Amino acid sequence: MNRTRVLLADDHVILMEGLCHLVRQDFDVVGVARDGRALVEMARQHRPDVIVTDISMPQLNGIDAARILRKEAITSRLLFLSMHADLPLVEEAFRVGASGYVLKACGGEEFVKAIKCVAKGATYITPLLAGDLISTLLTTGPHEISRESTLTLRQREVLQLLAEGKTMKEVATLLGISTRTAESHKYEIMRLLGVQTTAALIRYAVHIKLV
Repeated sequence: MNRTRVLLADDHVILMEGLCHLVRQDFDVVGVARDGRALVEMARQHRPDVIVTDISMPQLNGIDAARILRKEAITSRLLFLSMHADLPLVEEAFRVGASGYVLKACGGEEFVKAIKCVAKGATYITPLLAGDLISTLLTTGPHEISRESTLTLRQREVLQLLAEGKTMKEVATLLGISTRTAESHKYEIMRLLGVQTTAALIRYAVHIKLV
């Protein structure tokens, strides 16, 4: 019987070493990514059965990495492993194609159970969040369209890189675009968000947990 092939993505080295040791007992680890862009490249190369990813990662966060993978029709099941228990973030993860969501506070047994669950095509939500999420979905009306939801994927990429302290030239190089195009994205983001300074952009990126 073939073992489930798993790709792991997290920028915390000690945590990643522990996850690898735990996962290898039941699954085949096909790759380990330290940032969102490495995650996308490894997913393209290995086409794993399950991708386990953090949300907050350098260069490209897990949510936007998931958007890219779905846009490219990469069908790996996505399991988010995050420290964030914010329900709007959990909802966003499932909107971009997640099959599961567990907290880093969970135990190893639950983590392995979650991987097995999503690998079989089912959905897994950690019990610490499931009740609150269901209650929220039952009691709230349609969501308001947030300002960040009006940003394109490329604009979100630019915003995250700027918030990480990259220069416009570095942003352009990482995204494979010209510096002028990168600057155009920056000023369009400022217009859409109604801010006037780079500092305000960075504060906003931190607020919505892009960094």
